[in-house]
Amino acid sequence: MSFSQALSGLRAAAENLGVVGNNIANAQTVGFKSSGIQFSDVYADSQGGLGTRVAAIVQNFNEGNLETTNRTLDLAITGNGFFRFEQNNEIQYSRNGQLTMTNDGFLTNASGARLTGYPAGSLVGSQPGQLQIPSGGLQANPTAEIAASFNMDARTVPLDRAVVPFDRNDPDTYNYSNTVVVYDSLGTRHNAQMYFTKLNDNEWEVRLSRNGDLAPEVGTLNFDSNGILDTTANLDAFTFNPGGGADPMSVAMNVTGTTQFSNDFELNNLLQDGYTSGTLVRVAIEEDGSVVGTYTNEQSQVLGTVALASFRNMEGLRAVGDNSWLETADSGPAIVGLAGEGQFGNIASGVVEQSNVDLTQELVALIMAQRNYQANAQSIKTQDEVLQATVNLR
Repeated sequence: MSFSQALSGLRAAAENLGVVGNNIANAQTVGFKSSGIQFSDVYADSQGGLGTRVAAIVQNFNEGNLETTNRTLDLAITGNGFFRFEQNNEIQYSRNGQLTMTNDGFLTNASGARLTGYPAGSLVGSQPGQLQIPSGGLQANPTAEIAASFNMDARTVPLDRAVVPFDRNDPDTYNYSNTVVVYDSLGTRHNAQMYFTKLNDNEWEVRLSRNGDLAPEVGTLNFDSNGILDTTANLDAFTFNPGGGADPMSVAMNVTGTTQFSNDFELNNLLQDGYTSGTLVRVAIEEDGSVVGTYTNEQSQVLGTVALASFRNMEGLRAVGDNSWLETADSGPAIVGLAGEGQFGNIASGVVEQSNVDLTQELVALIMAQRNYQANAQSIKTQDEVLQATVNLR
């Protein structure tokens, strides 16, 4: 019986050495989670006991340190959650966010599993699917609105249109002008000119031209006695026909925030919502999991959203290698959500999560495991010597 006790100790010590050795071997593995071994004694109506056995090997899911890589597709989760991957119709979970993009636009890890999430336009909260970056460019968007705010100089002397007809080529027929770039449906760039003319106290006329082509519409701005813009400003549409196969343009002006004070004419803000076509040049992932594409026309567009997963009992997950785990009955079903919401942490880009192995602690554990193995071997040797002495009795 004593031999069996020592032998069980040798087996347990050997397995402990294997667990510690595996932790040390993966001290530099991104996203690796260290393991610990638990032992239990063995009794079978035996007062002295029958030795020991390995009760469980438990993984430690504490976060590892973050290391900067400055690579856009290197991701880490700062907080709770797992990346969700799909491979061979099997869902895997991992903390390793080292991604690459395939030639057909899928985001994959080193083993070829594809990152899942919600493609652009899909309903967040539905079943996540494989994220694929579209290969096509961003089509042109015609300008529909110019958003601008000005200060109209209240000291300006009004012009009588009956006496001074408007002429865009004659600056004496208007009081102030400014330029903005607009785009038609084909993405062709046009220079547009805004003209402001004071007609009466607190009343201004607004005109818009495109490449010298004056829109037929005339807008009006009205201010109260405090120089605040009347919200009934009529600047809903200025129409142009750019030709060249492009659709007719209808451009509104939003001049919210425009004032009329006794100060110089001033442009405070000027934006327009059109742009030309563009080609995808960069993909980045924001901390909320949004996959953002940047195009040559300096526009950005959300192309999808990364899904994260969590579990009621992470220690119940089954490790399958390649820094991945599978859902089990012990772990419970995956809870799927978005970064930064509820129990989920944020996603950091340009960094990776290092192994959570404490190398100093593991080296100490290695010495202890070695001593334990040696002690059990010595127990077998002692039992052998006792048995030999018994055999040699005369």
